[in-house]
Amino acid sequence: MTDQLDSTPTAPARLLVTRNSERDVKNRQVFVSLDGTSIGDILFGETLDKPMTPGWHRVRVHNTLFWKTFDLEAAPGETVHFNTVNYAGKGFLHFVLIIGVAPLFLAVERVPSPAGPAL
Repeated sequence: MTDQLDSTPTAPARLLVTRNSERDVKNRQVFVSLDGTSIGDILFGETLDKPMTPGWHRVRVHNTLFWKTFDLEAAPGETVHFNTVNYAGKGFLHFVLIIGVAPLFLAVERVPSPAGPAL
């Protein structure tokens, strides 16, 4: 009798980045990189959906002024979901009225995976 290795392929994981919060100022892009490689940018209302290998990854999200970095472990078949928000801080309108521009802050929130069926 010979031993056979299980050759079933591992299901890929997915990275899902959305930008649809009502807090968002709906202006400027948010840039996303995975393991040091740029994978795209999103505007308000857009979604970035990329396959990735299961295992440890580093995700960086920025709006050119503020950067957020996350280390995560993705299981086979898992979707790791982040929601991004470009938002105005206190005094935003004063800056805009006086000098014409103002900084937009960045929030990145991990969206919990939906729970499986109760047993």
